[in-house]
Amino acid sequence: MFCNLRAIARLAAIDAAAALLVVLLFSDITWQTPWRAILGAFGVSMLFSNIIGPLIAVTMPFVAPAVKKRFAFPFDWAVLLGVLAVIALVGSTIAIAVLRATGYLPSGRFVEWFYGSIRISIIATLTFGVFGTALEMLRARLDAATLVLRTHQRDMAEARRLAAEAQLASLESRVQPHFLFNTLNSIAALIHDDPAGAERMTAQLASLLRSSLDQTSLVPLEEELRIVRNYLDIEQVRFGNRLRFDIQMAAAAHGARVPRLAVQTLVENSVKYAISPRREGGTIAINAAMSNGHVHISVQDDGPGFDVKAAPQGHGLALVRERLAMTLGESATLRIESAPGATIVELSVPSSAEPRT
Repeated sequence: MFCNLRAIARLAAIDAAAALLVVLLFSDITWQTPWRAILGAFGVSMLFSNIIGPLIAVTMPFVAPAVKKRFAFPFDWAVLLGVLAVIALVGSTIAIAVLRATGYLPSGRFVEWFYGSIRISIIATLTFGVFGTALEMLRARLDAATLVLRTHQRDMAEARRLAAEAQLASLESRVQPHFLFNTLNSIAALIHDDPAGAERMTAQLASLLRSSLDQTSLVPLEEELRIVRNYLDIEQVRFGNRLRFDIQMAAAAHGARVPRLAVQTLVENSVKYAISPRREGGTIAINAAMSNGHVHISVQDDGPGFDVKAAPQGHGLALVRERLAMTLGESATLRIESAPGATIVELSVPSSAEPRT
């Protein structure tokens, strides 16, 4: 509503300015001209402006974009000037007819008024019509740019929210009592028998905690898999022979960049749903390879599987999928295949991935 009121106010201001300019430039008005004659000339001029102005306001928003698409500069403006001249001709005819119908203009002076006013109307219409059309086109471009900027800001805020959720989920998994206490107990047990092993596990735990606090959106795959290995090494102390894992990465994939904690989230899901609930444990295989300009990272486990269409709450797959969409857009995909004894989640990102801007 306020936008419409502002548009009406702008149109009224332009019409009034055009009417005043016409009176000053094309009327035989001096300082000695009576006020009634001045007001009469201004009223007639306002009648022309208030007929031609709305015609321009109604017509040009539809005509100008179509002409801009069809013709290149300067031919587009030549066509627009022709359209404005036609609007001036039509508006002048309507205004003179109104003056004739109200009795202001004697019937015998219709042709004289028409030829006298059409020149002035065309000049004023082209002057203010071009100004108004250019102004509205600039406003339309500004509105479109503002919309794009706001959409980008919203997407960036959503990406930050998803990254924060992943960071929080990763940090929560690190400080859960059973994980943290088991890790600290394992370190304590190793101090006397295997000091080097205790030192190594302490460094691995510190690395996991640091990765959970990192704000980087994309990290090298080599670094992501290093964090994954640290996590699995620690969990293997907890589960012993129940947890078996293998990590393979093609040399060409080392520098590929992936969303931080994406692979880690998939591996944690496998530990949570395929290893922890089963007495016999299970095996997790992580493989990264290059193909057709993309790096494909698969996380496979031999757990009981799950219904892909009804993934349990907190499974993490939805969060990873949303982060891929917000960080890399349609160029990244997440494929899931699950059946009893074989669940494969494959993450595919461009080999030269960069965050969306």
